[in-house]
Amino acid sequence: MSTRSYICLKKGNEYRACFVHWCGDRHDETFRKMSNFEYIFALNNLAGRTYNDLTQYPIFPWILSNYESSKLDLEDKSNYRDLSKPMGALDEERAKKIKDRYDHWEDPEGKPAFHYGTHYSSAMIVCTYLMRLEPFTDQYLKLQGGHFDHADRLFFSIERTWKSAAKENTTDVRELIPEFFYLPDFFLNKNKFNLGKT
Repeated sequence: MSTRSYICLKKGNEYRACFVHWCGDRHDETFRKMSNFEYIFALNNLAGRTYNDLTQYPIFPWILSNYESSKLDLEDKSNYRDLSKPMGALDEERAKKIKDRYDHWEDPEGKPAFHYGTHYSSAMIVCTYLMRLEPFTDQYLKLQGGHFDHADRLFFSIERTWKSAAKENTTDVRELIPEFFYLPDFFLNKNKFNLGKT
């Protein structure tokens, strides 16, 4: 039986992967440069995230912050998200509201203070993104009580979802999933589900 694992190594400003193939008592190491996608996917793998569990689904960060322009200058740094901050701290006004709520938290039942009342990933977030594709449609409907949510609360716009997660909604700090970077079919309603109208 052979297995394959990988280790991420940083050399200067480059990330490299060391792929280790184990076969009995022998192993072979192969070094090569990694793409950003491979690096983030490797981190997810090392963290135990997997496509087999919606509650531990791989997470990918929002990279761009400009979803309004018809043309995007990739040399302009203002078009990128500040990856040094979590989603809840990207907008200063929203971050202040969240911090104020935390600093002044008083709960009669003694519940501890928290910054975010939600998580950056959950089974519902994954299924909301992928609800147009089976088997995620079925999983979404199970989580949603057997029916689609109101049309204006469904995932229908990257720009709208970005604004909610990065600026407008103090209870939305969701990140992305890998499919945003390789599977455009999840944007299409090929199965013609009745998702309502916004």
